Amino acid sequence: MRLHDDEVPVTADDVRRLVRAQLPRWADLPVTPVSESGTDHRLFRLGDGLVARMPTIAWAAAQAESDGRWLPVLAPHLPLAVPAPVALGEPDDGYPFRWSVAPWLPGRAVADPLDPTAEPDLDLEGAAASLGAFVTALRAIDTAGGPAATGTSRGVPLVRLDRAVREAIAASGDRIDGRRATRAWERALAADPSRDLGTWIHGDLMPGNLLAERGRLTAVIDWGPLGVGDPAADLTPAWQLFAGRSREAFREAAGVGHDLDDAAWERGRGWVLVQALVALPYYWDRWPAFGRASQRRVAAVLADA
Repeated sequence: MRLHDDEVPVTADDVRRLVRAQLPRWADLPVTPVSESGTDHRLFRLGDGLVARMPTIAWAAAQAESDGRWLPVLAPHLPLAVPAPVALGEPDDGYPFRWSVAPWLPGRAVADPLDPTAEPDLDLEGAAASLGAFVTALRAIDTAGGPAATGTSRGVPLVRLDRAVREAIAASGDRIDGRRATRAWERALAADPSRDLGTWIHGDLMPGNLLAERGRLTAVIDWGPLGVGDPAADLTPAWQLFAGRSREAFREAAGVGHDLDDAAWERGRGWVLVQALVALPYYWDRWPAFGRASQRRVAAVLADA
């Protein structure tokens, strides 16, 4: 089953055609599909050092341009690598979206620590300090000209997601504790709104968007929700990735209790619920592993609420 009813298929032959016509300096590089791709892009390695990122659905169509405009600006200020594009491609008669070519960053996607079948591959306390420092550094970068979070995108006031979250709770049925999820969501809604809706956020710091080597974080990828909004949206790793001592280490390194207050921590719980609850019923049959991961993330928030 396709992930989305209206997704656009893209193949290695498509990538070869586009590269040959638009980026001929790389026309002789082998094109290899990457088995691990996200919900809205397919990835194809170009030789050993590059990757083509191909949107598969209209909502991701603007990411190539966003990455190309902003990641080179942000990268010099960040303590972990980011995939700043080295070239942008245009649509053609056979493929409808702008696309990008970025360096192939070393490391593997971090295993989900909430998955009991996954083999641990990360020093969680070290990663907590590293990712917290990354979030803090990102938040400190000048936002002049940056794209403000709008509509129901990551980083807007949580109340804008209220209807979607409540509908998702109902649609999830007995896969979650609906009453407890509703109480946790209402607690997040009741938290004081952000005093500063104007900081850079990544917006999707889940394990699959983090790369690691030999137990250490090396890179942060997939910047689709990049924008200027509520910094609480980047506190989600506290529940998606960390627990116990590592959660406290992340909280400290991410600046909670310093330039962020406890209300931001509560809104961070809310952002985990937004992502997990909306995804759970949508992907339950389309991508069962992702649906179950969303279920575990809801449970992690409820255990800490």
